[in-house]
Amino acid sequence: MELPTQTFRVTRADLVRYAGASGDFNPIHWSDRTATKVGLPGVIAHGMFTMALVGRAVTAWAGAPDAVVDFGVRFTRPVVVPDTDEGTEIEVSAVVKEVTEDGLTRLDVTATCLGEKVLSQARATVRMAR
Repeated sequence: MELPTQTFRVTRADLVRYAGASGDFNPIHWSDRTATKVGLPGVIAHGMFTMALVGRAVTAWAGAPDAVVDFGVRFTRPVVVPDTDEGTEIEVSAVVKEVTEDGLTRLDVTATCLGEKVLSQARATVRMAR
C-alpha cells in the first residue's frame, strides 16, 4: 500500500534557521562560492535537515511523533538549494512493506528532489494510530 506523497519546500532561509538551531554553520550550507570551491553544484541543505523533513512525513503518516519506533536513512545525493524565493522541493513517499503481528508497520521511504533520489535505505518502523 502506498502512502500519500508529502512535499516540503526548502529555501535558503530554512537553511539559515536550521543552522541556528543545530549550530552547523558550515559555509557549504549558505555560500555558493564555498560550495562550488569544494566541488558541490551549489549550496546544499544539511543532511540532518533533510532527514528531519522525512521524519515529519513519517510522523504524519503514523499519526503521532511518539509512534515512530525506528527510523534510519543513508544520504546519497545532496539537496541543492538555489538562491531564489522558491528554493527547491523534497517529495517524500512511502510504501507499507509489512505489518507485524505485534502491530508494527514497516515503511520503505523514498525522498526525491527534482526527480532524483536523495536518500537510500530509508526505512521506518511505526505504530500506526488507529
